[in-house]
Amino acid sequence: MALVETRYEHIVLDDAGVPHIDGTTMKVIELVLESTAYGWSPEELHFQHPYLTLGQIHSALAYYWDHKDALDQDIARRRARVEELRRVTPPAPFVARLKAQG
Repeated sequence: MALVETRYEHIVLDDAGVPHIDGTTMKVIELVLESTAYGWSPEELHFQHPYLTLGQIHSALAYYWDHKDALDQDIARRRARVEELRRVTPPAPFVARLKAQG
């Protein structure tokens, strides 16, 4: 996978244009979703992901805020895809058995 550097020190784009934290598999939107879902500060994100530096975290958050509309659209597209997969995928046999019992 070829990575393209950005003007953000720690952020690279993959072949599909998805921003990642350089040297990791962490997508910018993954970090943003954790921050949003749990109300985590950059320091708490660092505590939860000690392999990331605060510089990487702040760079990822800055990238998000500077590209918020496009990344929010990507998040919405991904959520819609998950919902579609949930709708068309039959439940696992174990889940079906549990529902039948209860």
